[in-house]
Order: sequence, then C-alpha cells, then structure tokens
Amino acid sequence: MRIGILGTGTLARALGAMWSRAGHELLVAGRSQDKAVRLAKELGATVVTPREAVAGRDAVLLAVAWDGVADILREAGDLAGTPLIDPTNAVEHGVGVLLTEGSMAGRVAELAPGAHVVKAFHLFPTEQWARGAAPVTVAMCGDDPEALRVTGELVRDAGGVPAVVGGLERARQLEEVAGFVIGMAFAGQDPNAAIPKVA
Repeated sequence: MRIGILGTGTLARALGAMWSRAGHELLVAGRSQDKAVRLAKELGATVVTPREAVAGRDAVLLAVAWDGVADILREAGDLAGTPLIDPTNAVEHGVGVLLTEGSMAGRVAELAPGAHVVKAFHLFPTEQWARGAAPVTVAMCGDDPEALRVTGELVRDAGGVPAVVGGLERARQLEEVAGFVIGMAFAGQDPNAAIPKVA
C-alpha cells in the first residue's frame, strides 16, 4: 500500500517501521521539516508536503498530538474517500479525562469532510509497537467497510489483531477506555488488574 503519515513523533516512527518492513511505501509529512526529513531517512520513506502525503493514498495515519490535528488537516486538504486512521487521544495529561465534547474521531471527521475515519491504535503505548511484542487486540471502529478492512491489514502488519466494535459512534467509548487506562497508569495502578477476565 501507499501510506501517508502525517506526523513525526514516536507513534509515526514505530508504526512506520513495522509497515516499512511489511513492504508498504511510506510518505511522511510533518509540521517540522527537519523532523520529517530525519524520520523519512530512518524509515526509508519519502518526505512530502501534507497535501502530497494524502493525495491518492491507500491510507493515511494521523499521528500528531490532538491539539495539532486541525492545523495538519488544514494543510493536508482533501481527504475525501481516503481511509484516515485516527490514534489521537484528547486527554488531560496524567489524568486521562477527555477534553472534547463527543469523540476526537468525530472531530477529525468534521475537519476532514468525506474521509473514512477509523479509530485505531489509540490504546496501547508506542513501546508496544516499537518492540514488536506478543500480538495484542486492536479495538477499532468506523463507518466504511473498506476503510476498516484496510486498517485491519495494517493492524496485522504491525503485529496486532484487529477487532471491529462498530461504527464511528463507538469512538467516544473507545477513547474513554484509553482515558481510563492512562489515568490508572499515571496513578501507579495496573489497568489490567481492574478489568474482569472473561472465562
């Protein structure tokens, strides 16, 4: 696949490395040209503008901090018909309380009219993907079946197991789960111990 990556942080690096090893062609764009050049060199990718990163791509990863989403999507322009993977968490640092009304994925859909937004990759820390640990289940949601299929392939290529839990209306619920996990972790508690194990 031809994948556009908007962002140059740790998640862009970790997923980009996995996808590059799986044989996908990566195009990287960020708000910092220097960081984009460094990341592209590391991944064997091509540095492009945000607009070029989304044009004609099979999928686009929105790997920026939640408060930078509006700016990067404005620069990217038309994403109509493109699977847009949203791993952003709009949460209060160290607390996990969500800072948006509705879902962040819903906000992304508003900012990128016509894009096929899929909420995914928002729950596990970057280190999960960087170290290539044992497969984890990646809960995701979205309204477009083809976008969900494409995202599912990329989840598998990153070493995860995709699990579609419904349409994009479920995004707020998934984001609340991330907030819970983040809050517990920063409080020094193990989130895994607070979730019942189903026999």
